[in-house]
Amino acid sequence: MKNMKVHAGLLAALFGVAAVLGFGAALPGYSQMVHPVSLLGATGVPHALAFSLLGFVIPGLLAAVVAVALLQRLPATASWTLRVGGQMMVLAAMAFAAMGLLPLDGSDIESRASQFHASAWMLWVVAFVPGALMLAVGGWKQPPWRSVAVLSLAAALAVAVAAFVLDVLMPVALAQRLAFASWLLWLALVARTGPGTRTRH
Repeated sequence: MKNMKVHAGLLAALFGVAAVLGFGAALPGYSQMVHPVSLLGATGVPHALAFSLLGFVIPGLLAAVVAVALLQRLPATASWTLRVGGQMMVLAAMAFAAMGLLPLDGSDIESRASQFHASAWMLWVVAFVPGALMLAVGGWKQPPWRSVAVLSLAAALAVAVAAFVLDVLMPVALAQRLAFASWLLWLALVARTGPGTRTRH
C-alpha cells in the first residue's frame, strides 16, 4: 500500500500522457498543437469514453491518492496553510477526474454539458494554484518541508501562467497542455519529496 502511494503520482502522469498521445494519434485530423485535450473525450468522438476514463478519471483518482498521502505525512504541528493546501490538492484531483465524467459536447461547445466541463477545468485550476501556494508558504516555515514548498511554488506558478497568461500568447491547446504537464510533474515528484518518503528496510 505504501508503494502504491509513492508511485501513484508517477502512474497518474503516465496514464495522462499516454492517453493524450495514444488517443490523439488514433483520431484522424487531431492535432496536439491545435485541438484541446478535452476534445478526445467529447461526446460523439470515437473512443471518447475510454479516453475520459484513462485520461481524466484514473489520473484524477491517482492524484487524490497522492494528496491524501501528503496529508497523512503532515506532522501534528503542521500549520493551517499546509493542511488546507493539502486539502485543496484533494479538491483539485477530484475536479480533474470530474472533467472525464462531464465531457464536452462535441456538437455544441456552448451547450450546458460543455459549460459543466469548463467549470470542472476552472475548479481544477482555482483549487490547485492556491493550494500549491499554501503548501509553499506553510512548507517554507518548516525546514523539513522546504523541498515540497519549492516544488509546489514552481508548479503553482507554472499552472497559473499557462492557464491565465500563455493562453493569449500561444495556441490555447498548447497552453492547456503545459498546465496539465506542470501538474502531472508535481504529482510525480511530490510523493517522493519531503519527510516520510523513504521506505524503511
